[in-house]
Amino acid sequence: MTPEVISLGCRLNIAESERIRNLIAAEGDVVVVNSCAVTTEAVRQTRQAIRRARRARPDARLLVTGCAADIERDQLAAMPEVDGLVPNTQKLDARAWNVGETAQPAPISHTRAFIAVQNGCDHACTFCVIPQGRGPSRSLSVPQVLHEVERHLDKGAPEIVLTGVDVTSWGHDLPGKPPLGDLVLAILDEFPQLQRLRMSSLDGAEIDPLLFELFAGEARIMPHLHLSMQHGADLILKRMKRRHLRRDAVDLVQRLKARRPDLTVGADLIAGFPTESEAHHADNCSIIAELPIVHGHIFPYSPRPNTPAARMPQLDKAVIKARAAQLRSAVAKVRAAWLDSLVGQTQRVLTESDGTGYAENFARVALPNGTARGTILSVTPQSHEEGLLK
Repeated sequence: MTPEVISLGCRLNIAESERIRNLIAAEGDVVVVNSCAVTTEAVRQTRQAIRRARRARPDARLLVTGCAADIERDQLAAMPEVDGLVPNTQKLDARAWNVGETAQPAPISHTRAFIAVQNGCDHACTFCVIPQGRGPSRSLSVPQVLHEVERHLDKGAPEIVLTGVDVTSWGHDLPGKPPLGDLVLAILDEFPQLQRLRMSSLDGAEIDPLLFELFAGEARIMPHLHLSMQHGADLILKRMKRRHLRRDAVDLVQRLKARRPDLTVGADLIAGFPTESEAHHADNCSIIAELPIVHGHIFPYSPRPNTPAARMPQLDKAVIKARAAQLRSAVAKVRAAWLDSLVGQTQRVLTESDGTGYAENFARVALPNGTARGTILSVTPQSHEEGLLK
């Protein structure tokens, strides 16, 4: 049977899963679960995926990698469905899968190509377990990134997405400690044929002046800024050991929108962080409209092993759940108003294989039946329904 890779979690995992899929292409009846451990819910979904995979393929060799394979190692190893674990730091090494050094490069995407320019994290946010699973920050060199971009462009990928665990820390471990803006400029200069360059989640505290200028004035960089913000209350941000305050995020977005009014904002927000009061939660809700956040990733807080936040006074789970629902409702309201504003406005849409595509501002757009995958079309939506422009 054909090997299968099941990917959970972040865009970096998605990019890595494509490379794993190619590494194990000749391995026969194998299933790999590329796990996530960012929250308790993510670990639960990993366990669920393992059990579901075992039921679907009872005779396959079932291997688990990803962050949960390190952070929840003993618990996952004890599951009867699991045949083995591959450490997260080794999952892109052909030797970890018992295949030779002749394994081929990752397959090429014909729509959005995710390129992991960085891995790991050097920060110590009090809620985050990811450094335990990913290790310290490591960057690809500029030539390595350019090689990856060239491979995808040569095969016709219209959009490149730069991704990583902490993308804005790219270059900190390289000679001279170049900022991320240097890498982005190198890509744009080297490949004038590149149509769309998109950035994944960024830490606003590390957006360097050159990257700011490129975001503000370079049309080939998509007008879609996703911030690793986490909260809208200053005291909670300090207890999280984030390196920005609320006003920093607001100032960044205002300065960018003054230069590029079509910029849309996404953000990660955590609901129910330990010690979060009703006033803190109100600040978390209000920043959604203030920025405004139209692409929101809402995470109910859950204590993760060996993190400082797990030792702080915890909120009741029902309170956390209710506050997460309120945050999602706030994002949905802002998003609906934004989509209303796009009705009748022509969008440049990159087509996917499921009958939809993404506009430059990351709005999801329905497309006519039979639209070819991997093309960029001009579409003028007439309505929106359930978050989809039509």
